[in-house]
Amino acid sequence: MTQTTLIAVVEDDPEIRPLIAGLLQREGFEVVACAGGKDLDRAMAHRRVDLVILDLMMPGEDGLSICRRLRSGPLAMPIIMVTAKGDAVDRVIGIELGADDYLAKPFDPRELVARTRAVLRRTRDTYLPPQPAARLYAFAGWTLNAGSRRLTNTQGQPVELTGAEFDLLMVFLTHPQRVLNRDQLLDWTRRRSAMPFDRAIDVQLSRLRRKLDNAESEMIKTVRGGGYLFAPAVENL
Repeated sequence: MTQTTLIAVVEDDPEIRPLIAGLLQREGFEVVACAGGKDLDRAMAHRRVDLVILDLMMPGEDGLSICRRLRSGPLAMPIIMVTAKGDAVDRVIGIELGADDYLAKPFDPRELVARTRAVLRRTRDTYLPPQPAARLYAFAGWTLNAGSRRLTNTQGQPVELTGAEFDLLMVFLTHPQRVLNRDQLLDWTRRRSAMPFDRAIDVQLSRLRRKLDNAESEMIKTVRGGGYLFAPAVENL
C-alpha cells in the first residue's frame, strides 16, 4: 500500500508541516506538503491523491471549507482532520462534511501513522471516481436527482443537503421500506468502522429528518430495537 500511496499534508505551520511529512515519508509513504488549499489543488491537478491530512485552523480557506469543497468535487479521497481544537462540535462538523477521521494536536506520531494506515485500509476500495449519474428518485411528491444532488420538495422548491445527509438519503432511497440498523447506515454511508464517530450518524439522521418532515407524514421511522425505516415508496425515473 505504501509504495503507491500519495498523501497530501495540508498544514499552514511551516514548522509542523515538514515534521508530519517527514514522519510519513520515513514510514514509506510518498508525501506532498501543502501550505493551503491552493497548493493542494496544484498537487491534485498532477496526480491522484490517496489521502489528505488536513489542518482545520488555517488562514484564508480553512480546513472545513477545503473538506466541503473536496467532497462536492468529481473525485473523492479519504480525509483525516488534524487540529489544535478538540471540541466535540468540531469533530461532528468535520465528519458531517465527510472527514474520515479526526486527530487533535498535540498527537503521538505513532497514532497519526496508525490512523493513516487504518483509514487507507478502510477506504482503499471505496473512494473511486464516481460514475456519471442522472438517476431521478421520486418519493412522496419529492424528487432527488442523484447526479446533481438536487433535492426538491412537493412544491418544487430546492432543499439543501450536506454531503453526509445526501449519502444517508441515498441509502434510504436505495433500500426503501426496509429496516436498517445503525451499523448498516454507517457502513453504507462512509464504508468505515463505527469508531470513533459512531454517534455522528445520529446527528445526521436528526438533521435529515428535520428537512424531510415538512412533508405530511414522517418519512424516516424509528423501529424499536431494530433501527430505521424509510416509509415512502420510491420510484426510479
